[in-house]
Amino acid sequence: MNIELSQIIGYLLPAFVWIFGIGITARLAFKKQAVSVTLAWLLIIFMIPIFGIIAYLILGEIKLGRRRGESFKKLAPLYTEWFSSFDQCSNLTLSNEKLRFKPLFALSRYRVGIPCVLNNELHILNSAENIIQTMIQDIEQAQKSIYMTFYIWSDGGLVNDLTSALIRAAKRGVRIQILLDSVGSKHFLGSRNYRYLLDNGIRIEEALHANLFRMFFRRVDLRQHRKIVVIDDNISYTGSMNMVDPRYFKQHAEVGQWIDIMVRIEGPVSLILQGVHSWDWQMETNEDVALLPQCPLLQHKPDDSHGVQILPSGPGFPQDLMTQSLLLAISSARHSITITSPYFVPSSTIAESLATASIRGVEVKLILPEKNDSFLVEWASRTFFDELLEAGVKIYRFENGLLHTKSILIDSRLALVGTVNMDARSFMLNFEVTMIVDDLRFGQEVEALQTGYLAQSSLMDAHVWYRRPIYKRFFERLFFLFSPLL
Repeated sequence: MNIELSQIIGYLLPAFVWIFGIGITARLAFKKQAVSVTLAWLLIIFMIPIFGIIAYLILGEIKLGRRRGESFKKLAPLYTEWFSSFDQCSNLTLSNEKLRFKPLFALSRYRVGIPCVLNNELHILNSAENIIQTMIQDIEQAQKSIYMTFYIWSDGGLVNDLTSALIRAAKRGVRIQILLDSVGSKHFLGSRNYRYLLDNGIRIEEALHANLFRMFFRRVDLRQHRKIVVIDDNISYTGSMNMVDPRYFKQHAEVGQWIDIMVRIEGPVSLILQGVHSWDWQMETNEDVALLPQCPLLQHKPDDSHGVQILPSGPGFPQDLMTQSLLLAISSARHSITITSPYFVPSSTIAESLATASIRGVEVKLILPEKNDSFLVEWASRTFFDELLEAGVKIYRFENGLLHTKSILIDSRLALVGTVNMDARSFMLNFEVTMIVDDLRFGQEVEALQTGYLAQSSLMDAHVWYRRPIYKRFFERLFFLFSPLL
């Protein structure tokens, strides 16, 4: 009796779907993760089984891949010990007892081993021209090393000027190494300028190479999202801006120019940022990296003495680290919370924490872009507006471009600035970095920045929002179902 191929497939396919469906359901039941993420996956798998199963096999597990996973585990004790060694530098570290928001610093210190480092001078740069021109000035003065990590590197405009400065630095003997994300910088990594930099002695490594043929063995959407520049071990930058000139970047998206900041840091915490870069570099290249002296001599007395704690996060780091840190920061607020984020799809826990803070009398402000380059995120974020507006949270829509700055200011004093968006991707999937500063003077700088954003924003009218059409509510709820996976 001959059985046609179609009949065999007709028998086997339902069996495979059933076996994989049961297996994945069991895996989800025993996996430690947010309930919302588990429910979202179960919904997808049972509503569209074949697509859902394939999607889970590709995207459901946070897998660095065998080589990177083993490298991370091997390097973690080495770097954790080196970070912790800063505690031995009595002139550089600040004990938790002297910090007003000491539980947050204690949490970060305990989970990643990085202490709060003193004697740093911090200044916010809030325009692309100022950021890149200041970097160029520092690059022109570099004598021994320049280390960079970026998600996106895109040629054009001011970036070409910075590239020229890097080539001049390389020709006078400065060691330069640049780590770029495979997806975010894919156009640059295939360009003539990329090869030109290599030909001039600048080392460039591709982070988290995207390979569709290996998608069942490691996640293809884990991304290197950090933005770090360290020059001569003492000057550094971190913040939200990719290496792009916004006048030339994503103009087709019709969201206006991207609005970003970088914080220029002068002081010993630059070594911590260099350590984060070196860890990522070593994980990609398997090269031995000579760690820097544990107690560096201060080159000069800074004008300010900001204490800064660097908080790296991402695959391999404690998975709930960012969520715990944000919840602790929000719960510590007594007077005010102001948040800027381009992508606002937080967990229900964080949204509830913001609503609760508002109910207990804290003035909570969200500054979000009016137009977003992500259609799915824009619709999913609106789901939280009802709950937040009802609790008294003030939601402002920035109207003068895509506000890409990621900042949180608590009580005009505690500042969290870096690369982390308020979404599940930043909390769990991307390699990110955040700087935490408990300092009134720097808090005033962040407050002045956010006040400027508010002047370019419109306050949402809760009564108008509640009267929006039913079809909009439908799409908000539909995309919200996928929010843990965005």
